[in-house]
Amino acid sequence: MDTIFSAGRDLGWYDEAVKRVEHVGFGLVLGEDKKKFKTRSGETVRLKDLLDEGVRRSEEKLKEKCRDRDMSEAELTAARDAVAYGGIKYADLSHTRTQDYIFSYDRMLDDKGNTAVYLLYAYARIRSIVRQSGVSQEEMDKYAASNELLPLGHPKEVKLAKQVLKLSDVILQVVDTLMLHTLCDYLYNLSTTFTEFYSECYVVEKLEGTSKVNMNRLLLAHVTANTMETALNILGIKPVPKM
Repeated sequence: MDTIFSAGRDLGWYDEAVKRVEHVGFGLVLGEDKKKFKTRSGETVRLKDLLDEGVRRSEEKLKEKCRDRDMSEAELTAARDAVAYGGIKYADLSHTRTQDYIFSYDRMLDDKGNTAVYLLYAYARIRSIVRQSGVSQEEMDKYAASNELLPLGHPKEVKLAKQVLKLSDVILQVVDTLMLHTLCDYLYNLSTTFTEFYSECYVVEKLEGTSKVNMNRLLLAHVTANTMETALNILGIKPVPKM
């Protein structure tokens, strides 16, 4: 590699003072038999075939959960593609890139644990919470503009806010190490931290047939979803507001 980089530098293809050039190594993708991932006939799996199979399985999974009854055809297609393509990408990016890993469709489509499906459901759930509050984006923006500091009194509120604020440090770490699994770990920790927050902190409280919205917590939920969306987009995964 040093020879190749030196040749490129001497030929004037790049200036190392301006551009960062680095060899990024990867481990092997293994099948569930722990051997190199291949078809049954022993051939290399084509990416198109891998993606097509992912789409087929993700659609089956969504229909198993009867999501097709609650979603329009366009929403179901968007969710299917997000799960399929996002799941395959996340399966690759969530592992330390220099180590071998076992690829499994069942694991990829699991909605529990550190998977794209879990994160996409978590994201859609938060968007649903904000949407069902009945508070518009304009109202949230107005409230945020008139309250520069949000009072966070509950320990779970503080923990979630701190986790949200870690994103910039994580991105800098990824840029430095080129290890994208760090961002995946951050996303998973953020979603589990939100679950802890939501289980103990009412965002919308039901009181004798009426609903009371805690605007501070609603904004915290909204910012959490925005942060997740930013991180997922960096990973090349398109989140959808309804799953």
